[in-house]
This record gives sequence, structure tokens and C-alpha cells, in this order.
Amino acid sequence: MTTKIVETEKPKLKDPVFIAGLPGVGNVGRIAAGYLAEQLKAKKFAELFSSHFMPFVLLHQSSAVHVLKNEFYYWKATKKGQRDVIILIGDSQSADPEGHYEIVEEILKYLKTLGVKEMFTLAGLSVGEQSKTPKVIGAVSDTELTEKYKKLGIDFDAGSRIGTIVGASGLLLGMGRQYGMKGTCLLGETVGFPIIPDPRSAEEILKILLKVLNLKVDLSKLDEKVKEMEEFIKKIEEVQRRAVGQMMKPEEKGEQKEKLSYIG
Repeated sequence: MTTKIVETEKPKLKDPVFIAGLPGVGNVGRIAAGYLAEQLKAKKFAELFSSHFMPFVLLHQSSAVHVLKNEFYYWKATKKGQRDVIILIGDSQSADPEGHYEIVEEILKYLKTLGVKEMFTLAGLSVGEQSKTPKVIGAVSDTELTEKYKKLGIDFDAGSRIGTIVGASGLLLGMGRQYGMKGTCLLGETVGFPIIPDPRSAEEILKILLKVLNLKVDLSKLDEKVKEMEEFIKKIEEVQRRAVGQMMKPEEKGEQKEKLSYIG
């Protein structure tokens, strides 16, 4: 197996907008997308598995195993002015560069069959300090989206401060153009610790996303949801860190590799 998507239902959607929130700095995107899916009572319809995820399963207290995966959910619009929504959340991103491209391409191929033409990727931007009201920075695959969404409180002056967006959040936008999809990445400012969830940053992203989608969602339970997720997130992060440490051991005596600073 390399990367495959297992579908349990084929939803019939009208002009759906795609939202991706995968683990990253502060787990901002994962928190925001997961909370939105839960509050909308979105229905899971497909799972993505990949051999590019770290090679381990998690054990629950019941001794049941949990395989690392990404999950697709859908929600159908209920009012005029709303759009059907597809939400992608997951346990992990690829452990290697090649896998990032492969996984993103499989996602985009699948989204094309579902009629997706616009997407929002949600992520964290490490700024090194805590902010009482984190800003939401925007990056777009098409400049016309800047005009469309600039009045919503998104800071689109990202080019002067951000050199790269590492991982799926950026690749989905960049590669999405090949599939006829326009995209906006919403980056919430956060301290920059991957293992510590940042609900404040996730909340600021959700406030803007809800305006875009013309939705009303109760955000008062976000802290409670983060506490539920925190133990599971920390467990995944810790196991992945140990696994990476084991793989890097033979290189310890060699030349030190350049350190990368990640956002996503």
C-alpha cells in the first residue's frame, strides 16, 4: 500500500467547499476543523490510509488498535446562501516529503470527483509568543480571493513575513490549481509548540470561516473539546517523536542537518 482512500458512502453534493485541518503547529487547523465537523454533526464518508504515515498503531485503554488515518466528513447546506461542506481531519501528515505530494495528489483527485472548486486549509503560524487575540494570516492560490475575503478580518500581508508553508496546507493550494480548484490558507498566529494545542488561535480562524460559510456555530465549548483531544494528540506526538529519534540515531555522529521551521 502507498496511499488509498476507502469510501463508505458516495455523498451527492452541490458545489461543495473543502476545508482541511490536519495536525501541525499548535494543532490549530486540526482543532478548528474537528470542532466544526462535530458542531455541524457532519457525517464521515471516507478514510485515507497511507504507508507514508509513521509505522505504528495506537492502543486504546480497551486494547483496541487505532491506525493513523485522515477522515473525510460532509455536511449539506440547510439554508439559502450556504454551501455544502467537505471537511478533512486526521491523526497525521506524511513523515516524508515524497509522501506529502502523493497524499495531496490523492486527496485532490478525490475532491475533483466530488465537484470541489474551492478550498480552505487551516493551519498555525509560529510567531514565538502568545497573543491575547491572535491574527489570522491569509495566503491564496489566486489573487482574486484576496479581494473577495479581505473585508472579513484576514491579514493578507503574508508575503512579506512568510517564506514557506510546509505540508498539506500549502501543497493543497499550490497543486489544487492543476485540478481547477482555488484555495485560501488561513493561518492562526500561535506560540509555536506542536504538542500544545492552541484553542484561541483555532477560535479566531473559526470566526472568519463561519462568516465565509454563512454558518452559526456555538464556540463556547471549544476549550472543553480541546481538553478531550489533548491527551490523544500528545500521545501521537510523543510516539512520533520517539520513532523519528530512533530513525535518526545512525546520523548522530555525522554532519548536523539544517533545522527547518514549520508552519502548517
